[in-house]
Amino acid sequence: MKIIPVITAILVSAFLYLLVFERDSLLDFAQSSSPADDTVASLEAAVVDQDAPTSGGVGVVAIHSVSQRIESAVILRGRTEAARQVTVAAETSGLMISEPLRKGGYVNAGEQLCQLDPGARQAQLAETKARLAEARGRVPEAQASVTEALARVREAEINLNVARQLSQDGYASETRLVSAQAAMDSASAGVQRANSAVSSAQAGIEAAQAAVATAERQIDQLSIVAPFAGLLETDTAELGSLMQPGSPCATIIQLNPIKLVGYVPETDVSKVSLGAIAGARLATGVQVQGQVTFLSRSADELTRTFRVEVTVANDDMSISDGQTAEIVVASEGRTAHLIAQSTLTLDDDGVLGVRTIDADNIATFMPVTLLRDTAQGVWVSDLPEMVDIITIGQEFVIDGVRVAPTYQEAKG
Repeated sequence: MKIIPVITAILVSAFLYLLVFERDSLLDFAQSSSPADDTVASLEAAVVDQDAPTSGGVGVVAIHSVSQRIESAVILRGRTEAARQVTVAAETSGLMISEPLRKGGYVNAGEQLCQLDPGARQAQLAETKARLAEARGRVPEAQASVTEALARVREAEINLNVARQLSQDGYASETRLVSAQAAMDSASAGVQRANSAVSSAQAGIEAAQAAVATAERQIDQLSIVAPFAGLLETDTAELGSLMQPGSPCATIIQLNPIKLVGYVPETDVSKVSLGAIAGARLATGVQVQGQVTFLSRSADELTRTFRVEVTVANDDMSISDGQTAEIVVASEGRTAHLIAQSTLTLDDDGVLGVRTIDADNIATFMPVTLLRDTAQGVWVSDLPEMVDIITIGQEFVIDGVRVAPTYQEAKG
């Protein structure tokens, strides 16, 4: 067993005991000690304030801390995501007859990406237009038939009335009356047939118009255009390729504006709101700023987190899709105390907090919530607006112990 570490530990413990519990005696001794001992006294004086401590308790160093209002924030890990991305596909079949566009190029909305061979579609369009003209020509003929049938009805009606009058006066036989009635019925049926012919002619026009529209639509589908402005993520289909309905022509992504996507835990989702200002640092070191434009109202079933989208301007296209980003979303501010990290301590249950001093100079433990770690110290909440916090000696006192505090200036 090595004896030197044991001796060192004993000496350190003895020094700490003298420094904390016998400080007054140590200072008196230091005034008459050697220059080396004066160094110890100067170190003690550098730690504490020059104010005289209160007698009758454990000597500690404390500060008068006043709460301040700080801006709070929610920090997320996420990625960049294109505002829109789509794979443009063919709607009809045909051979590619246009030169391909290479990936990485910029295309405007409505710009042609792929052009297919029309084949016999122009001839089919001409045929459907001819059928439409023919159907339209049948309408006047059918309408003339209706006019002729109506005239026959009028004539048959007159003959029927004459036959009835003569039959009543005894100048015409019953046979003539029956014949006139049959002529009237035949003329009425002729009107119905003429009206049916008009309806058929009009139906033929509608069918021909539908055929023309279909043929024109198929011709329009031969030219595949960009649905929005963006960058080509893939080459367009190669010249001479046989395209079928659903065959991809090209993939387009829109990067301006671009989205920052992160997932906020359910404990912090109430701190995020639509329209909140958000900033982000990309993996490349670039810093951007935008606004929260989407907050999911449904949590992910596995992670229990909520999707957050921040829209950011990307005019120069310098931000790509899929980059890692650290997102900071501003939330409503709150009051907190700025203290040194060494001031924090744990109680017997492992709860994080600080040792405070009440009006009677009695030490009391108060739990805190750690909000933010900065170069000046840590911001903590859940403390009164004004509180005396022990900064040196908090590990040597427990709740209910009387202390003799020496106060130093709090952090600004």
